[in-house]
Amino acid sequence: MAEKESDSSLDTSRRGFIKSSAIAAAGFMIVPRYVLGGKGYTAPSDKLVIAGVGAGGKGQSDIANFYASGNAEIGYLCDVDMRSAAKTVAKFPKAKFYKDWRQMLDKEHKNFDAVSVSIPDHNHAIVALSAMQLGKHVYVQKPMAHDVYEARTLTNAAKKYNVVTQMGNQGSSADGVRQLREWYDAGLIGDVHTVYCWTDRPVWPQGIEWPETKQPVPKELDWDLWLGTAPYKDYVNNLVPFNWRGWWDYGTGALGDMGCHIMEAPFRVLDLQYVKDVQSSVGTVYTGNFDKAYYPDSCPPSSHITLTYPKTEKTQGDVTVHWMDGGIQPERPEELGPNEVFGDNGNGMLFIGTKGKMMAGTYSFDPQLLPTSRTKEANVPQTIKRVQGGADGHYAQWVNAAIAGKPEDVSSPFKLAGPLTEALLMANLSIRGHNIRKLKAGKEDDYDFPGENIKLVWDNNAMRVTNFDDVNQFIKREYRDGWKVLG
Repeated sequence: MAEKESDSSLDTSRRGFIKSSAIAAAGFMIVPRYVLGGKGYTAPSDKLVIAGVGAGGKGQSDIANFYASGNAEIGYLCDVDMRSAAKTVAKFPKAKFYKDWRQMLDKEHKNFDAVSVSIPDHNHAIVALSAMQLGKHVYVQKPMAHDVYEARTLTNAAKKYNVVTQMGNQGSSADGVRQLREWYDAGLIGDVHTVYCWTDRPVWPQGIEWPETKQPVPKELDWDLWLGTAPYKDYVNNLVPFNWRGWWDYGTGALGDMGCHIMEAPFRVLDLQYVKDVQSSVGTVYTGNFDKAYYPDSCPPSSHITLTYPKTEKTQGDVTVHWMDGGIQPERPEELGPNEVFGDNGNGMLFIGTKGKMMAGTYSFDPQLLPTSRTKEANVPQTIKRVQGGADGHYAQWVNAAIAGKPEDVSSPFKLAGPLTEALLMANLSIRGHNIRKLKAGKEDDYDFPGENIKLVWDNNAMRVTNFDDVNQFIKREYRDGWKVLG
């Protein structure tokens, strides 16, 4: 009898493909073909057969990188928009194509080993969990989920189904984060108590009103499948394939786009886990109407988030992590020369310790001790194994770990990526609290209503904010009919 799913499990209401699979019922792990064949068996192929959900945009480069690893076969492709999927479909003509990932899993699950999920944030979790329930290894683009509840669910599911999971966070495989850890473990900057992370994102529209004019759906796009779990809305131009990131129904804003890349290093260097509390202040866009400043559907154009993490074995006390987006940056450290680059291309991170500072750019690239002259002088032995190919090897690492059936042989497994993702989504809860305050105060049309700092206190075990109940509605959203959540 199949194991009953817990309250932290997702479901699609179309569970035929799960019920039909003995693998799903047993929580069975994929085993390499040469093992199934027994001693002396020569497999026709030791390659990982991948089904790619999302073949355009980031999915196009993800699939190309899996194939380039040399150990992967692209067996199936799935996309709702042929405009963006066309190049990948042409590149892999032998891969069978589907529009609906549910049909693909239902009909083909016995014929592939792993699933890559490279679609908008709001559908990440439901595809990933459905694949894991079938015993499939999964690679999911960052952030691995849209909601805190989804992130926790996927973290638990990775352990339950014992499959190889990897979040698409290439910096976790880069040399830079390992160098930063070695410097910190060697005591070069003392005890870190404060970290700053920043990005120039968003580079798409945010802080705006949802368009009122309905537009015709392009013939190449299945709009209903694209919406998936999200509430139904009429199609509007310029949302697909990129600008969805700025709308809460689909994306997770600048934090979702760049947070995993930039906050990865603080998590790994300091062994951070679940956040203790979070507070925020946000920017507003003036649209020419002083009587209209309430846009609850859209992420803000800029924000400053402060997250507090409890003491770990690698810190002497709580750690404060600042997140800044929309072009906001921290003050340049006095140890940095006036003509030296602070981070890279509008993104970066700065660690402040009791004995010094260190910084890096996106993906932890170009790590530097401050003043930068200390970098060349530092003589710290390499104690952490590097990933072959660094950030570029992130894809091959997952492919090879999946073939070997070793969930621990990846840089960003869900047990690590889950808490990191939850931190970003917790920060978004604080951001959304500003709109709730306007609404409760009856000031949603008041441009001059102050956007004061909001602090949320987090109960990690209960998975709830304890001091501002109104934001808890966003921890676990309601899925559209036909795309259900259990519990």
